Amino acid sequence: MTKSHNGMRPQDIVILLKKVTSTGRGMTNAQIAKELGISASEVSEALERCRMARLIDNLKQRVNILALKEFMIHGLKYVFPAQPQAKVRGIATAISAPPMNDKILSDNDVYVWPDAKGNLRGEAITPLYRTVPEAVRIDPMLHSLLAIADIFRIGRVREVELAKVELDSILSTYDVK
Repeated sequence: MTKSHNGMRPQDIVILLKKVTSTGRGMTNAQIAKELGISASEVSEALERCRMARLIDNLKQRVNILALKEFMIHGLKYVFPAQPQAKVRGIATAISAPPMNDKILSDNDVYVWPDAKGNLRGEAITPLYRTVPEAVRIDPMLHSLLAIADIFRIGRVREVELAKVELDSILSTYDVK
């Protein structure tokens, strides 16, 4: 009997984005689990949900880049919405993190994922998964992708348009052999 799809979970997006990073492309599920601080069984379940949603191929190896981009741009803000919260210490995200912090200059808006070891103070954005602050410390490309994802979750029209271009640029390297 096949499992039914009970909806995407935020960690599914984190796992897919890890799989498209230069370091994550060749990783086993166990390696991805270790780097993301997620159990191996949860990685497996997430990839099955992604397969059912057609975000990854039937072998759960190749991410469907077009579907992932479409979901990130049009779906994240509805499925995993975020609202900036009180100012806290944390790690830069959204327009405050590379690659967008060079493209969008804002004196007022600073966004962070709450983290006691963070080096920035700003409005808190709940990360897609609780282990994101640790995971992005070891993978700058994942940090960029998750920061772009946060722009789709909270961004204004101009920020979203710039994030689309940057997302295309990063993901265009995925199919390069």
